[in-house]
Amino acid sequence: MKTAQIAELLNEPACAHNAKEKSGCAKPKPGATAGGCAFDGAQIALLPIADVAHIVHGPIACAGSSWDNRGTRSTGPTLWRTGMTTDLTEQDVIMGRGEKRLFHAIKQAVADHAPAAVFVYATCVTALIGDDLDAICKAAAEHFGVPVVPVDAAGFYGTKNMGNRLGGEAMLKYVIGTREPDPVPAAAQRPGIRVHDINLIGEYNIAGEFFHVAPLFDELGLRILATLSGDARFHEIQTMHRAAATMVVCAKALLNVARKLKEKHGVPFFEGSFYGVRDMSQALRDFAGLLNDPDLTARTEALIAREEARANAVLEPWRTRLKGKRVLLYTGGVKSWSIVSALQDLGMEVVATGTKKSTEEDKERIREIMGPDANMIEDGSPKALLGAYKDLRADILIAGGRNLYMALKSRIPFLDINQEREFGYAGYAGMPELARQLALTMESPVWAAVKKPAPWASVKAAGTPVAA
Repeated sequence: MKTAQIAELLNEPACAHNAKEKSGCAKPKPGATAGGCAFDGAQIALLPIADVAHIVHGPIACAGSSWDNRGTRSTGPTLWRTGMTTDLTEQDVIMGRGEKRLFHAIKQAVADHAPAAVFVYATCVTALIGDDLDAICKAAAEHFGVPVVPVDAAGFYGTKNMGNRLGGEAMLKYVIGTREPDPVPAAAQRPGIRVHDINLIGEYNIAGEFFHVAPLFDELGLRILATLSGDARFHEIQTMHRAAATMVVCAKALLNVARKLKEKHGVPFFEGSFYGVRDMSQALRDFAGLLNDPDLTARTEALIAREEARANAVLEPWRTRLKGKRVLLYTGGVKSWSIVSALQDLGMEVVATGTKKSTEEDKERIREIMGPDANMIEDGSPKALLGAYKDLRADILIAGGRNLYMALKSRIPFLDINQEREFGYAGYAGMPELARQLALTMESPVWAAVKKPAPWASVKAAGTPVAA
């Protein structure tokens, strides 16, 4: 990867903060990849493409550390769950056998799994020794008759967000625009309803939560050409250039894909969220607005009225139980504000939200939702989080899995909101599940039990000998 290309990705024109400040994203510093490197970010962006063979070209530890770490779900192929690596050793590096091992790995993947395509990910080791991924992938594609895509996202290039962008660049360069969409099937056509093709970028189908949302698009006649990349297929990604509109759901680092689709193919885009009743409704309205179809707009409003009424009826008992509860939210990116909106829909008060991985635009959205004096936390250390929890009198900590054991050791209610979670919270149908999990967590009798003095404490205080 050339230095000029990395510099271009750091200064994303579609980011409002960059456009305003002219400063671009912060350049990586030594140690800045803690919590996710560029290689990890590229796999996050692309691994959910379910019918592709994903080969990690490098030591086996790189594959082991990143495999299946997003909790995504698929409605069909499960090839993406098969970890593949060239498993380079010191001897391979010394003897210059990396490129040969890669070619044979591609051969084995094609022979054993018949994938729709093969993605090859560079790692720090193979980038440092200079293996020519482009040449090997091109030769393998010609020899085996299967698309082979190089993903040049070595870990030392930068952070996880940089890796997201590099993965998107690989799709733009080698995949998007290489196929035309299939005609709309006769079974999917309904009299008087025009079908519009759309894209979703940054939707990863964590815990299968997009299954809550997809039926609404089907009902409105919005055909999802492709998601980048939850429950995606290779042939779908190829057709993204023919969509009429795109929604950037999450991971602002993939704005480069949305922007270039607009510049090269005229596909307009907007940024939105599927978390919370209000944001879900706004996302549907934004699609209708971009597509400029009066009939679609009317049907969208009718669907929103129906779904909001249904969701509010289901949520009312939960809101009674959750109203006024104080939440300390520590996450990042789009969730730093989209989850705030969802919690406010439930009548809860977010006393602070984490912004360690948030952009300036994310922070501006937080201020719009929580007010100009919103409490934003940068320091995610256990000491800082526990101090904020106590000082702000929070009732529950909502954060990622890495904070789970800290919370349990401190005997405070905790809900996992990041990619490791087992429940989907998106859409109108996801909100009751979020409310249910919050109530079950905070109302669990375990918290009262663990905060009581130990049964033997009173005995020791009275001076009675305690058996060893």
